[in-house]
Amino acid sequence: MLLVAGLSGTKVDEAKMIADANAGAGLIWDEGLGAKIVGEIVTVLNDIPLGVLVRGVGEGKIDELASLGCDFVVFDISIPASILQKEEMGKFLVIEPSLDQGLVRAINDIGIDGVFINSRSEDSHVTIEHLLACRRLVEIIEKPVIIVLHSLITKAELRVLWQGGIVGLVDNSRQSAEKLGDLQKMINELPGKIRSRRTKADVKLPHYGESVSEEEDEEQEGV
Repeated sequence: MLLVAGLSGTKVDEAKMIADANAGAGLIWDEGLGAKIVGEIVTVLNDIPLGVLVRGVGEGKIDELASLGCDFVVFDISIPASILQKEEMGKFLVIEPSLDQGLVRAINDIGIDGVFINSRSEDSHVTIEHLLACRRLVEIIEKPVIIVLHSLITKAELRVLWQGGIVGLVDNSRQSAEKLGDLQKMINELPGKIRSRRTKADVKLPHYGESVSEEEDEEQEGV
């Protein structure tokens, strides 16, 4: 399972925490940040892939992020479809669990690398309702599925998500380097290939022309 650590995009120190925790990737949630700080975060993260959440931006902004060294973008269904033609960055669609099932099925036919499922920020834990929604989406979507969490997760909840076919998680709770390290350790201790009923393609976050795959990461960690 891949750990993506959320960043506010306003403090370079956050990027250092991600690097110290050896997280799989970083994701900036503030789309209005300046080029200078993005460049600084890219430098601090070094070999760790960096993504940015974008909404309603033009092609020029996407090109700028790519030129700064960002590796992937995350966007919702309201963004202009022209973003699908951008080959220089990875592309991930973020959806709500309540998205119409017909639209969910159509995701398989567009050029994206994976799907992020958003969770409600007011939830302090993974509920059965949310788990069922995630499993339904995993069964439909033929791409890697990553869940966005806004609160701390327990080892038991992490295992349940893994068993349900979730291949990565975005931790957006602004944890310390120590807590992020503990979360990465829990991920490393997950059992090998457990899936609900279907084996998904590995989640890949491109990095300067290369890819970091979940399967390769598991082999390195000895999971």
